[in-house]
Amino acid sequence: MGPEAMRFSRRAQEITPFLAMEFGKQAALIEARGHHVVQLNLGEPDFGAPPAVLAALERLSRGTRLPYTSALGLAELREAIAGFYRHAHGVEVDAGRIVVTAGASAALLLVTAALVDPGDHVLVGDPSYPCNRRFLSGFGAQVELIPTDAASRFQLDLAAVQRHWREDTRGLLVATPSNPTGTSVPPEELAAICRWAHEHDAWRIVDEIYLNLADGHAPTVLAGDPGAIVVNSFSKYFGMTGWRLGWCVLPPQMVPVMERLAQNYYICPSTIAQHAALACFQPGSLAVCEQRRAEFQARRALVLEGLAGLPLDVPVAPDGAFYVYFDVTRTGLDAMQFCRRLLDEAHVALTPGHDFGVAGAQRYVRLSCAASREELSEGLRRLSAFISRLP
Repeated sequence: MGPEAMRFSRRAQEITPFLAMEFGKQAALIEARGHHVVQLNLGEPDFGAPPAVLAALERLSRGTRLPYTSALGLAELREAIAGFYRHAHGVEVDAGRIVVTAGASAALLLVTAALVDPGDHVLVGDPSYPCNRRFLSGFGAQVELIPTDAASRFQLDLAAVQRHWREDTRGLLVATPSNPTGTSVPPEELAAICRWAHEHDAWRIVDEIYLNLADGHAPTVLAGDPGAIVVNSFSKYFGMTGWRLGWCVLPPQMVPVMERLAQNYYICPSTIAQHAALACFQPGSLAVCEQRRAEFQARRALVLEGLAGLPLDVPVAPDGAFYVYFDVTRTGLDAMQFCRRLLDEAHVALTPGHDFGVAGAQRYVRLSCAASREELSEGLRRLSAFISRLP
């Protein structure tokens, strides 16, 4: 069959580009022409892995045999993650409920494969991280995006869940703290949502990959709902995006199902990444990560102060992830126009709201505070100059 005759699945045709990555591609082309682009489009910490993890990686690379691990992940790493819940959140989690995965994306892939049948009705907030709903719809779920606004901190609340609940609703997915807004669901509200789902025999997936970057010490949903399915990652708090390592916490009866799926979908997570990640949970590494968490909060404050003097409205101050979600309406441009022109004319890459859903997509833009203070300051300077040139 020649390429001109190739027919692709409806699933593949329906998936739209991930705009944060698309703007990154355009930024790379501009930089290839010799220009410096301030890239504030991706949620990628600039620190990298903690030093002890890098040292472990170096040791492991010296001819160490690195065979497949269990599809569920290294037993030592699962125990270490259980210890992290105990240390950071005061919650006892049986290591047997923890599955190590090839990034949080693989956790969502496996969880969705385990839970979703074609036609299942699933609730997801809008705006939200686009790939989460792609996993659900890819396995045939009927995903209903529930519009949210500043009044609910751009998050699902119990009232919205109850309004949109149907007899065939099988589950819901909540991310807290959230990408793109950086906002969290208040713990008591999240507990009420989970309680409602449990009472209606529905599963609830809670994406907590930014939890340990939240202001204060936000509780895991497991503190109030041990039956929730939790997804987490080494990418954000531990700064290990390219290592592709994550985990999930599951109800016990779901673990063997996930094991079979992982065996068939990708055999096991990266062996070398798992062994090196054990060093994440050393006291020195955790101290480094806490220092970085404070630095992200300082960067966020710098961005909020810089935006305050511009005609860009931040309706809800973020309290978790390293993002700021702002309204560009007063510039006279919609979100896509704003981001395209800003990249072309001022060489600053942001992400338009179109990536994250439908509600407010034309108005809102996401800025990632994961870059250095120097890059953020330069990005704000260019942003201000760009807006000053608009009619």
